[in-house]
Amino acid sequence: MPVIPLTLPQYSYDIVIEAGSLSQVGAALRQRGLGTKSPKVLVVSHPRIFRHYGAQVMTALRSVSFEPYELLLPPGERYKTATTLHKIYDRAQSCYLERSSCMLALGGGVIGDMTGFAAATWLRGINFVQVPTSLLAMVDAAIGGKTGINHAQGKNLIGAFHQPRLVWIDPQVLQTLPPREFRAAMAEVIKYGVIWDAQLFALLERLPHLDQRRYFSTPVLTEILTRCAQAKAEIVMQDERESGLRALLNFGHTIGHGIEIASHYKINHGEAVAIGMVFASLIAVKMQFWSADCHQRLVNLISKAKLPCTLPDSISRAEILTALRSDKKVEGGKLRFVLPTTIGAATITDTISVDLVEEILAIGYTSN
Repeated sequence: MPVIPLTLPQYSYDIVIEAGSLSQVGAALRQRGLGTKSPKVLVVSHPRIFRHYGAQVMTALRSVSFEPYELLLPPGERYKTATTLHKIYDRAQSCYLERSSCMLALGGGVIGDMTGFAAATWLRGINFVQVPTSLLAMVDAAIGGKTGINHAQGKNLIGAFHQPRLVWIDPQVLQTLPPREFRAAMAEVIKYGVIWDAQLFALLERLPHLDQRRYFSTPVLTEILTRCAQAKAEIVMQDERESGLRALLNFGHTIGHGIEIASHYKINHGEAVAIGMVFASLIAVKMQFWSADCHQRLVNLISKAKLPCTLPDSISRAEILTALRSDKKVEGGKLRFVLPTTIGAATITDTISVDLVEEILAIGYTSN
């Protein structure tokens, strides 16, 4: 059972990865001191996930004398709003959650982000546990304490840093993950290979297929999850609040978030990040940060995952640029980009002009 400690000045928590471990989550919370004052746990999920795994989690909590309640929210980025957030607050009030109570996110990145933000702000901060059920959340969103909701003008503009008490990952739940969501999450896996872990990148290059869960043995999938979680933990421990190094995790996200917004979220997060990584790579080649050969290796992996490398011409370049200017990664009015320098390393720069971004966006367009 891989256990990855994430140690911060305030406290530490574990990222636990174990297939078939959902039934142990209640005991794991007890072992970490949760529930000693208030046994109440609000489990936030969405209907499809809860139908598959809700009973197992609720039973696991009740078996060690927790008092679990449920709240099911609609899935999807378009529901990551203040309106949905207030549904969590309303349920927290109706359950009389106390400061020593807990919120548990059972779902993907959207559920985790909203539940974490609700936990950060309810009674000025209560305990929070991540039980991610999507590959994207397992390798990225559930780790590191970023929480939030979207604003009409941009993703995650409203949020807080609120670290979970535990991240409990059961790879077995990925068996019910829709194929499109699995493919999309491979963009984040590839990202870690580019910016931090050359061995992970090489592993992905050796695998014949990256686009479906059925192509991955449990040991290989566990290794990938462990490498991604270890990479993120190492980065977050050095820079919890994204004052420097942690910004490397935004590789592909600067343009990617703009693509999501311009497509009205018809292009999902992972697909947008995949395209964003290609554009950032092209900028890196243009600026001589890295080689055309490395760019091609990245494109080959993205293509192997059956993710898009180009934009449909239905997406407005003007809307992408507008979104870029209001993105939370803008500093001093300058666009901040993460650019790869070699496989396994990247740098952060604010020297990229809007004109160069427009030029690269034009290269990336294709007909539907």
